[in-house]
Amino acid sequence: YNEGVDFHFMNTESYEQITLNRDVLDAPDLLKEGTNVMIQVNTETDMPLSVDMPASIVLEVTYAEPGVKGNTATNATKPATVETGASVNVTLFINEGDKIKIDTATGKYIERV
Repeated sequence: YNEGVDFHFMNTESYEQITLNRDVLDAPDLLKEGTNVMIQVNTETDMPLSVDMPASIVLEVTYAEPGVKGNTATNATKPATVETGASVNVTLFINEGDKIKIDTATGKYIERV
């Protein structure tokens, strides 16, 4: 879970917790509570080496401006806000309440789910 600038993670096997600063994460704005990530830890120093997020994540759109009808001849996009607070450019037919898949490596919209 997110607490200010810190993210708290729990090992699903041992229930040990680790806290990391948001600067260590590649895409903290796309991280939803309950998402499984892989954290690699240096066994000698117990310091995290990397945090591997899933390739994509499904998030709900909480705000999107209505698309302009008839403006679909090109690959036009509009900004949308997802449930984690991140802003993502989506296609014009995406509306509030839709669930979309986002590439966590690039932060780009993939498809509507």
